[in-house]
Amino acid sequence: MKILVTGAAGFIGSHVSLYLLARGDDVVGLDNLNDYYDPTLKQKRLDRIAAFCDGRLNDDIYPEIRTEKPMGRFTFHKLDLADRDGMAALFAEETFDRVVHLAAQAGVRYSIDDPFAYVDSNITGFLTVLEGCRHHNVEHLVYASTSSVYGSNTHIPFTVSEPADHPVAFYGATKRANELMAHSYSHLFALPTTGLRFFTVYGPWGRPDMALFKFTKAILEDQPIDVFNYGHHKRDFTYIDDIVKGVVASLDHVARPDPDWDSDNPASDRSKAPWRVFNIGNERPVELMRYIGLLEEALGKEAQKNLLPLQPGDVPDTYADVSSLVAITGYRPDTPVEEGVKRFVDWYRSYYGA
Repeated sequence: MKILVTGAAGFIGSHVSLYLLARGDDVVGLDNLNDYYDPTLKQKRLDRIAAFCDGRLNDDIYPEIRTEKPMGRFTFHKLDLADRDGMAALFAEETFDRVVHLAAQAGVRYSIDDPFAYVDSNITGFLTVLEGCRHHNVEHLVYASTSSVYGSNTHIPFTVSEPADHPVAFYGATKRANELMAHSYSHLFALPTTGLRFFTVYGPWGRPDMALFKFTKAILEDQPIDVFNYGHHKRDFTYIDDIVKGVVASLDHVARPDPDWDSDNPASDRSKAPWRVFNIGNERPVELMRYIGLLEEALGKEAQKNLLPLQPGDVPDTYADVSSLVAITGYRPDTPVEEGVKRFVDWYRSYYGA
C-alpha cells in the first residue's frame, strides 16, 4: 500500500514509518519540523529512516516482519498541516491508499501557555487531513488521540465504551474534538476512521519534553528532577514498539459500521458510521516513584528529587482497558516497563555518548 504518515519525523511517526517500510509498504512522510523541541533530533530520525531504506542500517529493526520482498520506498514532504493549499495538493498528487495521522502539537502543560498552537495544528490541521481523505477516496484514516481525553474520569481502568467528555487540559480537549470531527466525516462521507488513545508512550528516540527523557538527562548531569504529586500518581506507561504494532494492526482492520449500535443507548467507541476508538496502553499502571526507581537502577545512579504537588492539567492515575483493541485486531501490548526503561537508557547512552 501507499500510506501517508503525518508527523513522520516525530517520536511515534518515525517508528511507524520504519515498521511499514520493513513490511513492504511505500510511505510518504510529512512533517513541518517545528522547534517545539530540538529539530536536530527530528532530522536524525529522518536520517535513520533514509539509512534503513538504503541498507545502511542494521537489519535488527522489526526483524519479525521482514520478508523477502523489497522494502518499501520513503519520500518526505516538509509541510505544515494548516497549509490548506499545500495539503490539498499533496493528496491530489500522491493518491494514498491509507493515512496514519500522528502529527500534532503535543504536550499537556504547553497547551496552557500557547493554546492557539493547538488549534492551528490539532484542529485546523486535522481538518485538512479529513478533507484530503474525503476527496481522494482514502480507504482508512487512523489518527492519534490521547488518554488525556478521559480528564476528570475516575472510574478505572478507562474504557472506550464510557463517555470521555470532561478533559481537564486543552490538549485533551483538542484530541476529543478530533474524535468528534472524525465521526462527522465517517457519517457524512462514509470515510472509515479509527482513533487511538495513546497512554504515556516512552522508549528510544523519544521526545525530550517527556518525563523519562528529562529525568535521564537531569540525573546524568547531577541535577534535581521535579516529581509531581509527590510521586504518588500512576501512569500506564506504554513502550513505543507496542504503540507501533497497535497502530499498524488498527490500520489493517478497516473501521466498519456497527450493525448492533443502538441510538437509544449509544456506545461511545463505535457507531452506525464506519468509526471507532481504541485505547492503546500496557494495562499495568506503575507508580511514578517505581518508574524513577527503575531508571535509577538502569543508570546506576540515584536521582535528586524535588517533590511537588500535582500540576494543573494533570490527572492522578491512568489505566487503559484495551479489550476492544484485542477483540478487533488480536493485538495486546506486552512490553514490561522494566525492559522498556532499560532499552531507553541504552539508546540514550549510545545517542548522547552519556
